[in-house]
Amino acid sequence: MKNQHGFPSNFLWGGAMAASQCEGAWDQDGKGMILAEIDHNSGDYQGLAFPLRDQAYLEHFKNDKETDFPKRRGIDFYHTYREDLALLKEAGFRCFRTSIDWARIFPHGDDEQPNMLGVTFYDDLLAEIRAKGMEPVITISHYELPADLVERTGGWKSREFNEAFIRFAQFAIERWHDQVRYWVVINQINLAELLPFETLGLWESEGQNFWQEYYQAIHHQLVACARVKQFAKAYPDCRIGTMNADMSAYPKTPHPDDVIAAMKHNRMNYFYTDVAFRGHYPGYMLRYFEENEIHLDIREGELQLLDENRMDFFGISYYFTLCKDHTCTLRQESTVDNPYLEKTKWGWAIDPKGFYYSLSQYYDRYEVPIFVLENGLGCHDTVENGEIYDDYRIHYLKEHICEMKNAVLDGVEILGYCMWSPLDIVSASSSQMSKRYGLIYVDLDDRGAGSGKRIKKDSFNWYRQVIASNGENLEEE
Repeated sequence: MKNQHGFPSNFLWGGAMAASQCEGAWDQDGKGMILAEIDHNSGDYQGLAFPLRDQAYLEHFKNDKETDFPKRRGIDFYHTYREDLALLKEAGFRCFRTSIDWARIFPHGDDEQPNMLGVTFYDDLLAEIRAKGMEPVITISHYELPADLVERTGGWKSREFNEAFIRFAQFAIERWHDQVRYWVVINQINLAELLPFETLGLWESEGQNFWQEYYQAIHHQLVACARVKQFAKAYPDCRIGTMNADMSAYPKTPHPDDVIAAMKHNRMNYFYTDVAFRGHYPGYMLRYFEENEIHLDIREGELQLLDENRMDFFGISYYFTLCKDHTCTLRQESTVDNPYLEKTKWGWAIDPKGFYYSLSQYYDRYEVPIFVLENGLGCHDTVENGEIYDDYRIHYLKEHICEMKNAVLDGVEILGYCMWSPLDIVSASSSQMSKRYGLIYVDLDDRGAGSGKRIKKDSFNWYRQVIASNGENLEEE
C-alpha cells in the first residue's frame, strides 16, 4: 500500500508552450503555412465559441499581406530557444512541453520527403531540452494544421487528411523516440467543439451537416490516436497520451433538472476520453448519434483498433469550471454564471477547488496516470522600473498547486505539472500578447512592437522555490 505524503520525488515540474504560438519564422527554412497563421488579433476576447470560417476566408487570408497575424511571428522562439531554455533551466524545470509544427516537417502536409531544415531544427531543439536537464513532453498536433492540406482535403473529416497525419506522427516518433518519452497525440481533443476550424480544419459550406462532419472528424482523430499508439508499441519507452481541456460544469442549483444538465454536459466531454481509455463508444453517445441522425463511417477493424490500443496517460489542461442549469444545451458554450466565483478579464472563472474536483473525477473514472499539461493565469502585466510584480499570478498558481496536492494525497497518480506558459506567448484564443501567462515577460505588444527582451517576473523566483522544494514551499513573498 502506497503512503504518499506529498509529490513523488520524480514529479515532473515544468511548463508548456506550443509551436504555433511561440516559434514564429513562419515562412523560413521551407516551412509551410498552418491555419493558426491566419488568425488575426481580435482585441479583448470574451466568451468561448469561435466563428466557423468558410473556404473563402482561408483563400483570402493566406495571401493577405496587410493584416497583422501575430502567430506568424510568435516570440521568435525558433531563433531564441537556446537562451529561453537556459532561463527554464535556471528556474529548475524538470520537463518542458512543446509541439512539432507539422508544416515545418511536411510543408504541404503530405510531401513525399520531409523538409530536412525543419527536421534539423527539432533535432537541435530536443537535444537542447535534454542538455538543460529537462524531459521533453511533445504534442504532435497543437493547432498546426497545414493550410494547403486542409484546403485540398477538407481537414480531419477526410480519410486522406487522416492518413497524412498518421504518416507525420509516425515519422516524428520513429525519428525522436530515443529523445522523447511522453507524447501527446492531439492537444485538447474535446476543444474542437469550440475551435472546429483551428483543430479540425472544418469550414462552413452550403448544405453542410456540421455535427455529422464534426463527429466523423473526431472519429478519425480517435482512430489516429489508436494507430499512433499501435505504431509506438515498437518503442517500449514511449508513452502515448490523449488530452482534454477540462470543461467540467457544476449544477447551478440542487434542482434535479440542473443536476442532470451538468451531468450530461460533463458526459459529453468525457466522451473523447471514454473512447481513448475504455476502448469503445459509450452508450450515451450511441443514443445521441441516433437521436441526431449522425451516421459515422466506421471501417472494418477500427473498433477493434480502439479497443486494443488504449492510451497510456491522460493529459489535462485546467483553467476554469463552468456552470449549467436546465435552460442550457449540451454545447460547451451554453453556460450560466457561477455567482460564487471571480472571473479573469477574459471571462474565465477562477476556481482552484475545481482543479481538485476535476483531477479526482477523471482518476476515479479511468484510474490511469494524469499529466497536468496546462494551468495558468492570463492577464495584463505592467513593467515598473524594469520589474514585474505579478503577485496575482503567484497566488493563482499556489492555490491550484495546493489543490493538486490534495488530489495526490487522495491517491491520484499525477506524473507532472506544466504551467502555461513559462514565457509570454501569443494567445491561442485572441492572438494577443497582452494576455500574458508567463513567468518571463517578453517585451512585445499586440502588434509585435518591442525589443523582444526577456524579463523575469516575481513569479519566476517563486516557481523556482516551488520546484526546488518539490512542491512543499509555496510561500508567497
